[in-house]
Amino acid sequence: MSKTLKSLLVGTALTVAAATAATAEGVKLEVTHWWTSGGEAAAVSKFAEAWNATGNVWVDGAIAGAGGVARPIIISRILGGDPMAATQLNHGRQAEELIEAGLLLDLTDVAEAGGWADIVNPPSLLNACTLDGKIYCVPVNIHSAQWIWLSHAAYEKAGLDVPTNWHDYVATAGALEAAGTLPLAMGQQGWQQNIAFGAITLAVAGLEAWTEVNVNKNADVARGPEYTAAFEAVAAARALAAGSSVQDWNLATNMVITGEAGAQIMGDWAQGEFAIAGKVEGKDYSCLPGLGLNAVLDTGGDAFYFPVNDDPAITAAQKELAALLISPEAQVSFNLAKGSLPVRGDIDMSAANGCMQKGLGILADGGVLPSSDISFSQDTTIQIEDLMAQFWSSDMSAADAQAAYAKLIEDAD
Repeated sequence: MSKTLKSLLVGTALTVAAATAATAEGVKLEVTHWWTSGGEAAAVSKFAEAWNATGNVWVDGAIAGAGGVARPIIISRILGGDPMAATQLNHGRQAEELIEAGLLLDLTDVAEAGGWADIVNPPSLLNACTLDGKIYCVPVNIHSAQWIWLSHAAYEKAGLDVPTNWHDYVATAGALEAAGTLPLAMGQQGWQQNIAFGAITLAVAGLEAWTEVNVNKNADVARGPEYTAAFEAVAAARALAAGSSVQDWNLATNMVITGEAGAQIMGDWAQGEFAIAGKVEGKDYSCLPGLGLNAVLDTGGDAFYFPVNDDPAITAAQKELAALLISPEAQVSFNLAKGSLPVRGDIDMSAANGCMQKGLGILADGGVLPSSDISFSQDTTIQIEDLMAQFWSSDMSAADAQAAYAKLIEDAD
């Protein structure tokens, strides 16, 4: 347990919040999350509608600012005795200290009754919700970060064919600039820049080197020639995004949607923004998993955790909601709106668009990697994101950035 968490626990009397209430009309559950963009809001409304249809009430606790802003608020409320009934986090290691402190509800009985071990695909998603043999979260989707999104309007304006891989894209950058189009949209936040770094690294350094660094935490490989080439490629991408001044990821996505930018490297959740804008895959935009070079995707994503309380009616409702979130109907409606892949391997996703079908095909072929939320602790992840923010916003050399990154890998937990 971290010193920060220990000190907060010592100074805090944990009480049950008034954020939930059992009434004659059903049970009200406050649910916190950071899904606030247009596409995200449309997706989370599917969960809310399904819960309200049971006669209970979803009290929406959206927190603007993405996970980096929302997570500290969520954790502070839980530690401070004002817990919500349910909260989004990423499945992985983000909640392990809260679990160790006894603050999150054990869902093992719900998982066993629902046969989650037989339906969650890949199994690593359920493993990421498990600590000491007990299950503490319900995974609701699979998100992958290794995508590049390309604007057909931008390429039509430049008189070019839409690229089919990263190398071809880089070769078009000059023509895009000559046509008055920003080659690469990039939000000015470390987590977004880290996503671009990870996707480019996987494409340029290759799967073997990437695995050695991100799974085995091999600092020698992080200092080696494969990663030298990757950092040089990231430095080149930094130059392509030099004119991008937006902060939020969805604003960068909108630059691609409107043709102001030729491309964005962003996770598959960008699909929700294209959908809400009425854009059609293959006609208005293209999506390249693995930047068109490696048919592999990481299996990150979102899960819901349920803070402990002492009201049996609330606890029962929390478990009912957990079961609903992974039900076939909720999985289909939510993920079609979100642009993510379902965690169930036994449902019909034939209505998915071309980008989702690409992801489903990679998943079926077993081309999956662990996400950084599973491989690295939050402390390590934040340090890498801070380095990427510094690198993308300065003239730090590729060599200096590589050296600093290798040291973080060497010290990673």
